Amino acid sequence: MGRGVKVAVIGGVFAVMVGGAGYGAYNVVSALDGGGGSGAAGTAKKSGPPSGDEVGETTEKFFTAWEKGDATTAASYTNNATVAGTLLTAYGEAAHITDVEITPGTATGTAVPFTVKAKVSYEGATKPLTYKSKLTVVRGETSGRALVDWAPSVVHPRLKDGDTLVTEESATPQIQAVGRNGTVLTKEKYPSLGPVLDTLRQKYGDKAGGTPGVELMVRHTAAEAADTSLLTLTEGEPGKLETTLSANVQAAAEKAVKRYDESSVVAVKPSTGEVLAVANNRADGFNAAFQGRVAPGSTMKIITAAMLIDNGVTSMNGPAPCPDTATWQSQTFKNLTGMKANEGATLANTFMRSCNTGFIKLVDEDPLTDASLTAEAEERFGLKGDNWQTGIVSFDGRVPASGGPDRAANAIGQGQVQMNPLNMASVTATAVTGEFRQPYLVPPDLDGRQLATAKGLPQSTAAQLKQMMRLTATQGTGAAAMSGLGGDIGAKTGSAEVDGESTSDSWFTGFRNDVAAAAMVEQGGHGGDAAGPIVADVLRAGG
Repeated sequence: MGRGVKVAVIGGVFAVMVGGAGYGAYNVVSALDGGGGSGAAGTAKKSGPPSGDEVGETTEKFFTAWEKGDATTAASYTNNATVAGTLLTAYGEAAHITDVEITPGTATGTAVPFTVKAKVSYEGATKPLTYKSKLTVVRGETSGRALVDWAPSVVHPRLKDGDTLVTEESATPQIQAVGRNGTVLTKEKYPSLGPVLDTLRQKYGDKAGGTPGVELMVRHTAAEAADTSLLTLTEGEPGKLETTLSANVQAAAEKAVKRYDESSVVAVKPSTGEVLAVANNRADGFNAAFQGRVAPGSTMKIITAAMLIDNGVTSMNGPAPCPDTATWQSQTFKNLTGMKANEGATLANTFMRSCNTGFIKLVDEDPLTDASLTAEAEERFGLKGDNWQTGIVSFDGRVPASGGPDRAANAIGQGQVQMNPLNMASVTATAVTGEFRQPYLVPPDLDGRQLATAKGLPQSTAAQLKQMMRLTATQGTGAAAMSGLGGDIGAKTGSAEVDGESTSDSWFTGFRNDVAAAAMVEQGGHGGDAAGPIVADVLRAGG
């Protein structure tokens, strides 16, 4: 903590003894009740939002104590002094951060942005550290004092509950992840790859060669979460890790997801299963492209159409009437507003227009059962549930056998079906080749992983699915998004309703030559409007 300050642990609380015992004892009491003790004798407890003067005074005292490395005093100006004290102590001791200078910005109400400049020093090596954060001042519930509303992100924006900061020799060496053409992939050039590269490093750092360096890191409490490197003090020798990613396709994916917040996209090579790109534009850093679990909307109709064909219910040019409404076990399903009914529609027409009722009307035909869609998804498309070995953590789709209204809802990608862009890119790849090739990001021979298998589709089924997707991309709901793309193209749109949200999630999956891609935009509306242009941009770069 510097400046000759001694730390004592009293009852699990870090107390700083800087003067007489009385001052230290005061801070222990204050910390134990989270700054919630009564104010000075005879002072009435205040209420209501803190005033501007209170905000300024509290932040000044908090920043001053933090700058001095006085963790307990700083923590006493928060509304969770015990937890704050532990993290602020680690800031100085475990993370070896010194010479802290904090510059507050202009307050907006009770919110105060600020900039931290400091040094990180470890075993003779020193590096400057600069970052921005923010805090909010609130009224203490029991004390009435103006206090910093405690959150780990106050100390550093990358910190979440339970996280801490450490500076030490890294557990695994840095990796130099390279794409399929040898291009080095860095989080600076490809920002949304950051969490993916951290995970690859944690899993393969000791297999890729190299020697560890010294780093300032966020240590996460979640067992599967890789440490997040914030600053490298001394360089180790990075190990080289080959990935399947294409630098060109990844760059296009990075740019494409910037169109919309909360968007994700994955591209795969259907002939091999190699992942060419994975990108997310999310504030929380979550790899929704690989780990999301949400309803895929009408993109699910690829699997449903395959089920209908494989079970002899209909065919591409066979009947699939599209009425205005369809009722299944007391639940009424409708189409998108403005869709014209077509009682004489074929499956191809119903598919390319994304008619819900046309699929609902067929889900009770013999020999279909509650388990038929599940069997199609698992046996033909490899969606068996968390048995894919991509090289990093992934959720591998869920299509449960459902009775009641969910049997019909599942068929149009609602109900209990859960997918992510990785799953739907794979579904498209299987549909257009007839072969299920499990997607992977790191070659399986690196660590002897066994890739998942499935029997795939009859070639006649695959040929019909591919043709229906071609029609969708050129004449149907995907035509606007895919306009201008040459080569062999196909698509399927989807809109997934979400409980409590007025706007649906936007889904789009498509192929161009030997590239398949799928994207999802939370609350993006119709599939062709938001997710469609993302997929088209990725296919344009890779197909």
